[in-house]
Parts: sequence; C-alpha cells; structure tokens
Amino acid sequence: MNSYVLGFCEIDKTKLAMVGGKGANLGELSRIEGIQVPEGFCVTTEAYKEIIRNSEEFNSLLNQLSPLKADNREGIGEISAKIRKVIEGITLPKGIDNEITRHLAQLGEKNAYAVRSSATAEDLPTASFAGQQDTYLNIIGKEAILRHISRCWASLFTDRAVTYRIQNSFDHRKVHLSVVIQKMVFPEAAGIMFTADPVSANRKVLSIDASFGLGEALVSGLVNADNYKVRDDRIIDKKISTKELAIYALKEGGTEEKKIQADRQNRQTLTDEQILELEKTGRRIEAYFGRPQDIEWCLYENKFFIVQSRPITTLYPIPDVRDGKNHVYMSFGHQQMMTDAMKPLGLSCFQYSGGDETLMIQAGGRLFMDLSHDMASTFGRTLAVAAMGKVDPLIDSALKNLTKRKEFIKSLSRGKRFLSMGSGYFSWALVTQFIKIYRSGDVGVVPALMRKNEAAIKELKKKFAALSGDELFTAVDMELKQLIKAIGDPQGLGSVWTGTLAVSWVNKNVEKWLGEKGAADTLTQSVPNNVAGEMGLELLDVSDVVRQYPAVAEYLKTVKPEGADVFFNDLGKLEGGEAVSKAMREFLAKYGVRCSGEIDITKPRWIEEPSALAPMILSNIENFTPGAHKEIFEQGLKEAEEKRREILSRLSKGKAKKAEKMISRIRNFIGYREYPKYVMVCRYWIVKQALLREAEKLVQCGVFRKREDIYYLSFEELREAARTKKFDYNKILKREEEFEVYKKLTPPRLMTSEGEIIPGEYDSGKAPKGALIGIPASSGVVEGRARVILRLEDAELSKSDILVTRFTDPSWTPVFVSISGLVAEVGGMMTHGSVVAREYGLPAVVGVENATRLIKDGQKIRVNGTKGYVEILKIYL
Repeated sequence: MNSYVLGFCEIDKTKLAMVGGKGANLGELSRIEGIQVPEGFCVTTEAYKEIIRNSEEFNSLLNQLSPLKADNREGIGEISAKIRKVIEGITLPKGIDNEITRHLAQLGEKNAYAVRSSATAEDLPTASFAGQQDTYLNIIGKEAILRHISRCWASLFTDRAVTYRIQNSFDHRKVHLSVVIQKMVFPEAAGIMFTADPVSANRKVLSIDASFGLGEALVSGLVNADNYKVRDDRIIDKKISTKELAIYALKEGGTEEKKIQADRQNRQTLTDEQILELEKTGRRIEAYFGRPQDIEWCLYENKFFIVQSRPITTLYPIPDVRDGKNHVYMSFGHQQMMTDAMKPLGLSCFQYSGGDETLMIQAGGRLFMDLSHDMASTFGRTLAVAAMGKVDPLIDSALKNLTKRKEFIKSLSRGKRFLSMGSGYFSWALVTQFIKIYRSGDVGVVPALMRKNEAAIKELKKKFAALSGDELFTAVDMELKQLIKAIGDPQGLGSVWTGTLAVSWVNKNVEKWLGEKGAADTLTQSVPNNVAGEMGLELLDVSDVVRQYPAVAEYLKTVKPEGADVFFNDLGKLEGGEAVSKAMREFLAKYGVRCSGEIDITKPRWIEEPSALAPMILSNIENFTPGAHKEIFEQGLKEAEEKRREILSRLSKGKAKKAEKMISRIRNFIGYREYPKYVMVCRYWIVKQALLREAEKLVQCGVFRKREDIYYLSFEELREAARTKKFDYNKILKREEEFEVYKKLTPPRLMTSEGEIIPGEYDSGKAPKGALIGIPASSGVVEGRARVILRLEDAELSKSDILVTRFTDPSWTPVFVSISGLVAEVGGMMTHGSVVAREYGLPAVVGVENATRLIKDGQKIRVNGTKGYVEILKIYL
C-alpha cells in the first residue's frame, strides 16, 4: 500500500497520523451502515512531509516562527506569509503526482471535487481546530486540484492557524497536514447538525441549522439559517429565518452567490419528515463515535449526504452516573472558591473528606454536589435554595429557575439528601452548640477551640511519622473519612454561625435604624483569631527583612519554582540570605501548608515551593514602608472602635444595648471563620507528606518514574499500587492528557444529568448601562487600574491596583494588603474574598461572570462595592 494516498475505504481512526482528524473521521463515517458519504481519498501527511523535508528555506523560517508568542501578530504574519509562499512554490514529486492521478482516474477526473485541509491536530476529542485551515469547493481538473492541494498545505501556516497552535501549546513541527479530495455534491440544501444543543449543552436536544444551496453560506455567516430543535423523535422548536442569498456551484468550477426568489426566502428549508430523518442519522453517527458530534450534511435528490463529523469539544463533561434517572449537579468549586481542575488524587481525597461519595461526584476534573434528592422533595428544595443561594446568588437564581420546571423536578432521582440532618456538617449537635454560643457569647470558646486543634494536629503528625505501608494507608483512609468531623466540629461551626449571624444582624438593623449600609464591614477589621488576616500581615514582617538586602530582592524578581531545597540553597549564597531564610522559615512553619487552590492535596504548598511568595513580598516592599504590619492592624482596630462608638452613640438605650451585644459577637467570633479550613490544610499536609514517602518507595522499585505520578491515581489505586508494586503507567499518561484538557474548561454552576447548563441571572436594573453586574460584597467605591491575575504567583501589584481574578481562597490574603479593590468571578457575601475585603476595608464586587475576559489588564475601572457593579472607564496609556 502506497503511503502517499489512501482511499476512504482504507482509512480508520488508526490512520489519524497519516490523514488528520477530518480524514480519519471521513474514513470512519464511510463504515457506518446507512450513512452516505461522498467518495474520495486523502493525500496523506507523508506527502506533506516529503515536500517540506528537503526545503532549507522552509526549515529556516520555521526556526524563526517557533519562539514567537501569540501576541506577536506582526512577527507571526510576516514569517507565516513567507512559509506559505515557499510551500506553494514547491513542485510535487513524481511519485505523489502519479498516485493522485491514479485515484482521480478511478473516481472520474472530470468530476467536481471539494479539496479540504485535514491537520493532525484537527477534529480531535480534545481540540477541534475547526476552520483553521482552508477548504476549496467545486474544483475541476487535475491541474486545478494539484494547485489547491498545495494551497491547503500552505494554509497550515495562516496567521490564525499559527496563533491557535501557539495558544493551545501545539508544536508547529509536530502538526502535519493531509488533504481530503472528495466528490462534490450539489445540494438543494445543506447545513450543520449538533447532536447536543450548543446553547444549553443538553445532550438530549439535537440542533439543526439549514439553508438553501451549499453549506458555505451558513458557515461563512452570509445567511441566517433555519434552526430546528429535536428531542426524542419530536420537533420541539423551529426558527424559520429569511434566507436572501445562497451559494451554488458553477459548471466550469468555483462557486457563486445567488439571490433566492422572494417566495422561497421565508420557506422552511427542510420538511418536518426530513428533519426527523436527519435526527436519526445524527444519533446513529453519535452512537458510532460514542460522543456528541458536530456534523456537516447536505441534501441532494432527497437523500442526505454526510461530508464531515467531528467531536464537540466545548461541552462540559457529564458525571458518570448511570442509574437511568435525572440528576441535578451543583459545582462544589463555586462553594469552595476553587474552580480550577483537580488531579485524580486531589479529587479522591476530597471526596473522602466530603462524606458520602455518591453525593459528591467527579466531572471534568471538578467535584459536583448531587442535589437531585434534595430538589425532588418540597422541603429539600426549600432548604437547598436557602442554603446554597447564600454562597452564590447566581446559583440561587439557577436553582429557583429549575424549581419552575415541574415535569423535570418530578423526574428526579430520589434518595438520601445532601442537606439532610446528620449528613456532612449538619446535625442537631451543631444546632444546640450554635444556640448555646450565640446566647452566651463566651469569649473563651474560640481560643480553646484553637488550642484543641493545634494539639490534635501535633498528635496526628507524630502518629503518621511512625507508620508506613498498609498501616499508613489504613490510617490515612480513616483520617480522610474523619476530616469532616474535625473541621465540622459543632462547637467550631457554632462559633462561625454566631459571627456570621451577628454580621447580618448588625448590617440589617443599622441600615433600618440609621440608614447606613454595610456597617459591619468596618467592625470586622483587625478582629482577633483571624488566621488568614494575620497571615497577610505577618508576610509584611518577612518583607521588612527582605527590603534590607537588595541582593535578595533582586533574586526574588527572577526566582523560578524549583523547590524549597534549591530556593534556600540559592538564598544562602546571598548577602542577607541567612536572615531572610530565618524569617521565611518561621513564616512557613505556620503558614507553609497553604497555597492557591489548597483543597487539592496535589497542589504544591508554599513550604514545598517558597518562590510562590516572591511576587507578594516584592509588592509589599514597593507599596509599604517598614513596620506596616503594626500600622495596618492598629488603624483597622481604631476604625472598628470608632465605628462601634459612633453606632452606639446614635441609638436609643435599648437599641444600643442590643447592638453592643451583637458587635461584641462579631469581634469575638467572626475571625474564627477562616480557621476550620486552616485545620483541614494542616491535616492535608501531614497526609500528603506520608503519601509522598510511600511514592518514593514506588519510584525506587520502578512502579513510577517520579513521586508526582501518584497525583494521577485515586487514593484506592495508590493503596493497591503500594500493595502490589504494580500500576499501568499508560493510565498516568492518559490522565495527564485529560487533565490538560480539563484545565481549559469552565465548570458550570448548575447542570443536569442531560448536560444542560441551568443559567442564573442578576437584576441589572440598578446599575449604569454597560456595567458588569455582580454581588456587592464590601461597601465603598474605588477607581483604579485593573490587574487581571489568574495565578497567585503572578500577583505583582501596586497599592492603587484593583485585583480582577476568577476566585480567591485564603492563600490570596497577603495580596489584599497591596490592592485598593477586588473583582472576582466567583463568590458571595460570606465567601473568602468578600470577608477579607471587608476586614481590610476594600470595596469589592464578586460573582461577576467572565470578569477576567471582559476586563482587560490595565484598563481603568470603577468598582461600586455598595451597589454591586463594575464600570470600565478607559484604557491606561
């Protein structure tokens, strides 16, 4: 078999490297019984490699292109144009020419053909690359076909294709191009069919776009197509558009635009019977490929021909629950302020910690709470909306929207509720403790709880240090399953509830009595026992040490994440390195267990990667004078006391007595809110160290290549690997690839088992036109430069900057001392960013959808933390 040209009948998915995604899919489509695919063949990637192999000019230009970044448009455009010219100028070798001629003779050289590009990084399950390379229609004659094959090869280096590859980390040298030569069909109608609704993501709803003539009019946006929605052999929605133009083939080759007769412009493109027939075809293709498909079709002489099918790569994965019932899944990450993808060990450990694994489900590298059983009952629905809506108003809105769909609610699976009493944190003991603490306001409760937890952590560390092998895994199993009890201690959560309720009471009543909004924001400043707030201030002390030694500061500007040993070794060689090392080690001894996304046990902790602190230390040096820790704390204390006196002085004696009681509870209990999570990450660090010790043994005996390989196993898989000294390494490689895909996905707040994403919405009536709407999380108004920061290690900020990010967890707290305001995509009134912003007196708006995409780094914005919106003012020059 010649490797330069393959007929569709010779192609299947194993030939992907030779014929690219499009070619492989056409070969597979040709094998499906009852599916009609126009005949054709592929000029393989071997032919492409042959024509570029010996071109010195091509390889020289590729060397110039490879280092360029996606934002270097001018450089990409200039070099890409030169590469295209080189490729189009190369004469086809005789062997390739002969093979193409032979296949054309078999199909009919005088026929018209579509000449389509098919890259090896195209139409893949993980990246579609759709539209990145060129397609040519109605090409007639061998010479014209050969010319357009060269154009297709050259289109591998269009500006958009090159930029897309750079953005998706594809090596230009490893992406090759095949060319599909396919008999033209001259259709009466054509279009696109999605076997999952591209708008709602519902896998049960099939969506068809249809217009007259060739499908190019639709793809190019020349016409508005009809749209039909079909579910279970029933048309559930139709939109008939006015279709003024169509593209048709010319006899002599090429295409032309034609105006559609007036009496046909508003006619339904497909009959109802044809729509349902096309749905059956789509479902058959979807079943064959095993995943939702984006399908190009055309209608000729009342027969449907399929000219392409590719996987839909934009859909968020559905949890793998196969009980035949409908389910509702809520993002756990939006509750925890960590929507990044997690590695399998991180997911597995947190599922253990979360209690019932059947109610905490994995999908797309994230965890989702199965609220089906809660939403199925009247009481459960009321509790779910009340409890979950407190954290994120968009979830609140989405849940309320879902409750209106009576038929769907009736179809939900019924069983153990997520929010039932006795599951997770919820218990009568919690209610009892809360009432007791709320009534007494005992100031000794929180310090006693902290002492108790510190002692338990020390005991756990000592216990795990003495264990190994299966004894250790048994102890870890027990620790993970009991962790929810440690962080969900009824007395501890009762203290958190007391502080939270006191904040709500003060805000509500002071606004009612005095007309002042957000009074508690000032009252929460510089509260005692706040482990997150204290962490940010104590890093200022470390910064004060660093500022004394310019060599260390310079080192921190260029330091790379190479581990703690390298970091401190390098530091020790510098003037002042020993003093800085001592200060940092003291800080890490207390806070080194933290990191961004710390609910994922696989994330590197600061104690493992101290360089992550460098940007925050440098920002502190730039923005603060020595001794800022004490100044900031005392200023917050002063403002809180002044606010307390002011409120009490303006109230009647009876109201002042009630208010003073509640202000006291705010000051004594709200600081403990961050402590349970600190306990969790302290315990996680002990578990992680133990598991990494076992990983080292598995590396030494050849089961794994490096310690971090265990991050791609579940806890039970790791336990079994340690017992048997065996594991299929291909699984690790596959999961690494999956994780790279999951990282790029945006998890929905609420979705169903059908894949449908349930939207929520804000009331935008009170905001200026064009403003971005969110939740008023911390009162005040501020204008400044937007700094769009997606990773904590990139957080170099100036005092007037406004942080714009996806989410913040406690590890972001040190950044808050260096900013003037906060905008976050995820969050509610009582989530981390909101609480810390109030404690530091920063205006904040959270829950702003797509903020990191809609706001550009460097824009001047206005944050209205009182009313809950963000205005984009101008670009900084």
